[in-house]
Amino acid sequence: MVALCASLLGVTLVLKRFSFIGDGLSHVAFGAMAVSSIVGVLVEQLQPAIDASGNMLIVMPITILSAVLLLRTGSNAKVKGDAAVAMISVGSLAIGYLLMNLDIFPRSANISGDVCSTLFGSLSILTLSPSEVNLCVAISVAVTAVFILFYNKIFSVTFDEDFATATGTNANVYNLLIAIITAVIIVISMNLVGTLLISALIIFPALSAMRVLKSFKAVTLCSACLSVFCAALGILASILLETPVGSTIVAVNIVVFACFSLIGALKAAVKN
Repeated sequence: MVALCASLLGVTLVLKRFSFIGDGLSHVAFGAMAVSSIVGVLVEQLQPAIDASGNMLIVMPITILSAVLLLRTGSNAKVKGDAAVAMISVGSLAIGYLLMNLDIFPRSANISGDVCSTLFGSLSILTLSPSEVNLCVAISVAVTAVFILFYNKIFSVTFDEDFATATGTNANVYNLLIAIITAVIIVISMNLVGTLLISALIIFPALSAMRVLKSFKAVTLCSACLSVFCAALGILASILLETPVGSTIVAVNIVVFACFSLIGALKAAVKN
């Protein structure tokens, strides 16, 4: 479910040159996780230091707010998009790790394991709790429904914002919607894939589909199918090979991208 909704937004993010948002927000989510973990311990909620389900009320709003700030700051003439993502993402990552290591706050006994699992995802899909799975399913269904409902608007804003604005579409609103949905996807997938690998889940299926297809609808549908296939194959491979599930899924995506790039090159050679 997470792979499906991530791939839907991936096509739009690649075409709009918004790929950096995934990296930026994933770093922000790491910082938000550190803050929420500290708050959880301070209120004596006995839970692991990194728990996406238990800390969602803190992590989700912070990441969504950062998506809004990143979009607004990136459009500011004084702070360009690459500088904005550097400030917000790297700053959040540094502050998060700093907070997790400060002696004035309670922290987990296994701080290195907590950080590693947050950055690179769970070692096994079986470590996910039923509440996390249910939350992922519910939010994934909501994200997919929103994308389908506003598909035409997202399509017009993706290709020509000026024309979309001239026809009465508020491009800023839909750009904001795209950023918020991206933030939600990152939060629900970080416990499985990890903050450093989430962008691959969003970007690789779209890039693979673009190697062989040209139309927006065809690329979106192919990207969704590839993403689900790679996720299923990656989960199966991680079980059989006893490897971390998140990095295994990304590795499968890389192999598929290489295959589709080869197919695209062969098609181009045949046409020429």
